Amino acid sequence: MYCGRRETKESPPPEILSCFDLLKMQQSLAAFFNLLLITQDLDVTATTMEQDGLLSQKLMSQTSRLRDGNMWLNPEGEQWTSLTKIESSPCYLLTVRVIRARNIHQADVLSQTDCYVRLWLPTASNEKFQTKAVKNCKDPVWNETFYFRIQSQVKNVLELALYDKDIITQDDHLFTVYFDIAKLSLGEEVFMHFKCDSQRQEELEVGFALDNISGPPETIITNGVLVARKICCLEVQVVEKKKKKKKKEKKSLSKKEFSFRVQGSYEGTQDIMLGSNLVFSSSSPAKFHYARYKQPTLDVTLPGKKRPPSLHSRVYGTGSPNMELHSIPSGENMILVEDKRFDLYAKAEDCPDHLDVRLGFDLCMQEQDFLCKRRNYVAPALKKVLQLQQDLLDHETPVVAIMTTGGGMRSLTALYGSLRGLKKLGVLDCAMYLTGLSGTTWTMSNLYRDADWSQKDLDKQISEARKHMTKCKINSLSLEYLKYYKKQLCQRKREGRRTSFIDLWGLVLESLLHDGKDNHRLSDQQRAIDRGQNPLPIYTAVNVKNNYSTLDFKEWVEFTPYEVGLQKYGVFVRTEDFGSEFFMGRLMKKVPESRICFLEGMWSSLFSFNVLYIWNLSHSSEDFWHRWTRDQIDNIEEEPLLPLKPHELQTRLFTPPGPLSNALRGALTDRLCISQDHNFLRGFQMHNDYLENPRFSRWKDTVLDTFPNQLTQSDEFLSLVDTGFFINTSVMPLLKPERKVDVILHLNYSAGSQIQALDQTCKYCSEQGILFPRVDVSEEDRKKLKECYLFDGAETPGAPVLLFFPLINDTFQKYKAPGQKRSESEMEDGQVDLYGCCSPYSTYSIQYTEKAFDRLVQLSEYNILNNEDLIMQALHTAVARKRQMKK
Repeated sequence: MYCGRRETKESPPPEILSCFDLLKMQQSLAAFFNLLLITQDLDVTATTMEQDGLLSQKLMSQTSRLRDGNMWLNPEGEQWTSLTKIESSPCYLLTVRVIRARNIHQADVLSQTDCYVRLWLPTASNEKFQTKAVKNCKDPVWNETFYFRIQSQVKNVLELALYDKDIITQDDHLFTVYFDIAKLSLGEEVFMHFKCDSQRQEELEVGFALDNISGPPETIITNGVLVARKICCLEVQVVEKKKKKKKKEKKSLSKKEFSFRVQGSYEGTQDIMLGSNLVFSSSSPAKFHYARYKQPTLDVTLPGKKRPPSLHSRVYGTGSPNMELHSIPSGENMILVEDKRFDLYAKAEDCPDHLDVRLGFDLCMQEQDFLCKRRNYVAPALKKVLQLQQDLLDHETPVVAIMTTGGGMRSLTALYGSLRGLKKLGVLDCAMYLTGLSGTTWTMSNLYRDADWSQKDLDKQISEARKHMTKCKINSLSLEYLKYYKKQLCQRKREGRRTSFIDLWGLVLESLLHDGKDNHRLSDQQRAIDRGQNPLPIYTAVNVKNNYSTLDFKEWVEFTPYEVGLQKYGVFVRTEDFGSEFFMGRLMKKVPESRICFLEGMWSSLFSFNVLYIWNLSHSSEDFWHRWTRDQIDNIEEEPLLPLKPHELQTRLFTPPGPLSNALRGALTDRLCISQDHNFLRGFQMHNDYLENPRFSRWKDTVLDTFPNQLTQSDEFLSLVDTGFFINTSVMPLLKPERKVDVILHLNYSAGSQIQALDQTCKYCSEQGILFPRVDVSEEDRKKLKECYLFDGAETPGAPVLLFFPLINDTFQKYKAPGQKRSESEMEDGQVDLYGCCSPYSTYSIQYTEKAFDRLVQLSEYNILNNEDLIMQALHTAVARKRQMKK
């Protein structure tokens, strides 16, 4: 055994509504949702019935995937891209000898430290192991050895945590050393001295050895950032024996409970009742999916027995057996317990190598097919609007994208006007992509219910939106609607989802923007792009973490009708599968796809704020708070100094914060509420060279990117929030190099500063090395912005041409259409107060008058039409560059 076992025999330890009206509505909704939490227990728990349903579902077969055209990874490798591959990779034996520590400072007031070291290598074992505690000694000596079986292509970072054992209070955590195993060379033994505190001369001495291990190499699947490893399926079966009845015979196993547990498996623990009316058979075994490399143990608690204290013992007969799963022959039934009343069998088999997620950084096949079809609309449209003499060839056709920003109902309304303006100019037919966040996602999801919306005028859609924007909203809190909300939330809980206030917000949005229940789903929008008849919609969100501000940790997430994914890791799932449960890239439990209202709630989750976000709104940065909200991490010296390798991480020391810092950090970073969905990255591991991968490096911008054990693949849930909590922009999916976007029409609907989000985007792209045009707006213009700015990106080769449309009211005050002045009686219609203190267009306004709605639509449409020349100039520039590039 090579999974953290040590030489010692001890076991490891175990009308128009005002902002005030909106606030009252929010408080009412919050109180109602709290009531639901109490009465319905909306936290998702895995009941036995739910597990039986889970186990009865089969993983999607390879044949059906190929038939549906959605098979992304083929076991034979024919359809894999060059960036994703299957390979055989050796495993090594890592020996860790915890020798001693010196000059450990006193943590207790009345006594010396009682030190022990806890070892954690999550890429090799589910368990944490520890040395014995040495009492009242500042220079403890342990000399204990531990063994781990590690995969050479995985980033293995060993955590060595020093604790002071306390009997009454919780053990004091003194510090943790993070050591990258990639520093070690095969076949060599080194003794490392980690200088943990130079002033106090604290030091931890540990010996390491890395050796070959017997057995065949392991088959892995990797895209250079994530690694998927082999998983197995264990079936545990109980068969009750028939026997003759006797008068004085004791009761049989009627209603007796068996408990099965495989630590680190997808299922975890299953408690199953066996009674006279329920006898196990081969059609109903208890199943566990686990990673073979961690070599876990099956822990069985028999009826009438208590769970054994150790998972390492092996007890047979009528006791509670524990079986090390590597000892079970593959594909064979093995008897674990033979009893007069029942037999207990176990069988382990390898799971297929193909994955149910797409590992890769390229575009999915469906999007590539869409681009080919969409080009048949775009090329003739460009020829027409640019008045070209010749048809555009494929390589001469630029990729044009429409990018929007959030802004609640203001952005929903203004986007309709902008799109109608682009339609009148013929430019809408030139667009390949349409991206959105927050309020613009509400417009997009409404439009894509019509399979041919961009081929028609938008008057019908605008009229429908006008009806809902001007209706009374108080009905959304009626008793009838509250009952409906409760029913829908309970239904999501039964489906196996973790519900939150964000789900309730999505249902409220549904009532605000629709008549009755809306069964539309994101994957239904495939019908609106199956012929390339409309631009491809992309919706955005960011993944965040507890205890971290959005500036410190955020990861871009994109949603299309085809798939949902994180470009940083190069991992995507079919849109129909988002929210389902995955383990190591395999689909474990299929959950019904969410109705789009719940996604709209998440995309516009204005309730997912924290104190630091509010601080950041009024200050240029949150640097003042970093001493309270960031981990204290320092690079430390080590002896001997090992040769530096390109992909290795520096050895670092983490010093835990005190109780006051912990409390303050929680108060500053905790979010009011957050949307959580099952993490489809769960179980993956980071590749040894992930930091050197250029695609990961492009989006590497969080404080945890060099801490692989704490990245997203280790989380059970994704925590998704409105992109506006970082930057109010949906441009990031368009900057993916594989999409090759040439022109971006930036439609801005932000409140306050119209150029702040654009400045933030430029700064972010510059820091990340992402090609983006330099924004050069004079101070004079910043005081009084024009209706449109053209940034051609000439100073940044490869950057897209950017057209920036701030939402302002400039010449519209005097002109009702380009070149048509207003009469005296029409001047009032041009007075659109967008951002004043009495403006009806506050981000928090949820109801407009008919006049306010019409004026905003007309203004946003006018600003597009009045800048036709700049739009045509940008398109001409893009075509010329495409032709020059081919030459």
